Amino acid sequence: MRTPSLYSQDDPITIAMKPPSTETDEERTARLAAESEAKRISEQIDEELREERERLRKRKGDVKLLLLGQAESGKSTLQKQFQLMYKPNSLDQERTSWKTVIYFNVVHTLKHILTTLEAWDDVLDDDDIPDDTTSISTKKLMRGGISDQPSPSASLISETAMQSSPASLARSEASGSGNHSVSSKESGAQQIASLRRKLSPIIAAEEQLADRLSGGINVSGSGKGGVYVRSGWQARTIENALGKIKTKRPSTATDKKARDSVSQDIPPDPLVQEIGRMLEVSEADIRALWNHPTVRAMIAKRRLKLDEWSEFFLKHISRVSSPDYIPTTDDILHARIQTMGVAEHIFDVNIHGKSVTWHLYDVGGARGQRHSWVPYFDDANAIIFVAPVSAFDQYLEEDPRTNRIDDSLQLFTQICSNALLKNVHLVLFLNKTDLLKAKLEQGLKVRKYITSFGERSNDYETVVQYFRAHFLQVHRRNNENRRVLYTHFTSVVDTKATQRIIGNVRDSIFRGYLQSAALV
Repeated sequence: MRTPSLYSQDDPITIAMKPPSTETDEERTARLAAESEAKRISEQIDEELREERERLRKRKGDVKLLLLGQAESGKSTLQKQFQLMYKPNSLDQERTSWKTVIYFNVVHTLKHILTTLEAWDDVLDDDDIPDDTTSISTKKLMRGGISDQPSPSASLISETAMQSSPASLARSEASGSGNHSVSSKESGAQQIASLRRKLSPIIAAEEQLADRLSGGINVSGSGKGGVYVRSGWQARTIENALGKIKTKRPSTATDKKARDSVSQDIPPDPLVQEIGRMLEVSEADIRALWNHPTVRAMIAKRRLKLDEWSEFFLKHISRVSSPDYIPTTDDILHARIQTMGVAEHIFDVNIHGKSVTWHLYDVGGARGQRHSWVPYFDDANAIIFVAPVSAFDQYLEEDPRTNRIDDSLQLFTQICSNALLKNVHLVLFLNKTDLLKAKLEQGLKVRKYITSFGERSNDYETVVQYFRAHFLQVHRRNNENRRVLYTHFTSVVDTKATQRIIGNVRDSIFRGYLQSAALV
């Protein structure tokens, strides 16, 4: 018996697929169209698989670099420095979106200042209770966090001080009638109350700005930054401003040109324009609040603690509130926005005449987001771990009992001991050294917050070497493969110094890992 061939008329599949003899012309046309569409889809899938195989082949020579560290350590700022160094045009294309972030930073900081002042009844007394005897709630407020309600002891402190402090009565001013005098403290409180009323419309806009950036996504415990954003938030900010109108994406060939002309093609965001006008009108009031003696005294006495980005924008409020304001690169580096999830950034890095693609992953550092790091560990080439050494007097937003230096050490221990990362090139950035110097110059004692520091000298060199020794000790205890730990003291808002360090990191990564892959 003859075995049916694939193409013979006796083949069961051919017989099954054979159209019925009663097929009409319309049915035949529909069948042929369906077969043609099925063939097109099949060929498209084959092409996509081929392209994916080609991408995977090429990516074998790519570098996968992870930026790890706790929230507010400086990872996203470091990512911006990579962007400036290897893809500078992309930062220019994002300037419009960063204006929204900067306005949010200003408004959020004003709200934080006024809320803190309100918790202290808008006054600060010279005879307040030492830090060690204040309540947990008051301590949380002093670290920069804001309690839902002022603690009873905080309110008691203010009331007792107002009744008993002779120093606060040293200066008085005449009232409107000239017949009464009020203490400088009472006068200051009245001034702050007046500024609070004047600035209330700006403060009320904070939630709208947050929604514009996040797209309305709320994340529990978002911390001091007040809002989380996902990768690609810059484009979504513009889409949100336009009422989420779907626009046709430009093709690859025209993508750069379209983005370069974004400021011309996309109308200004009405919300951002309105906030800009409000800031312009309120500039004098904002400066008055920032320079108010009570605010300055609270900062000096550490009743009010602001992050570097907060102080940076209030110091430059005249420029930020100008009608023609455009964020500078320095503004963008200081702007604070919290990352949610993992954002991938791709750069072409040239070394020894060869261009290699780097995939840099900036991750959310809050405790609740660290689980999202693990899928990126298995094929990572290098890690830059960022630890803010200036944070010795700060505590986690998610856990006010945990010192941020301790948290960094615990997190670094987990990274060093992870089996998936035992062969990964490891670089440690002890970051925010400029802020550490400033705090030590102001007289802050490390031993007050980290008891193991003991009676060591409280100078910068001693402190940074003390922290460095602890990180090195963690690395030695978890270094089965005897890999080298490259350590750098950094201030990642310093572009010139940071880019020099990035160059060193790039070279060390290539020497350690890419040479074995025959890429150098």
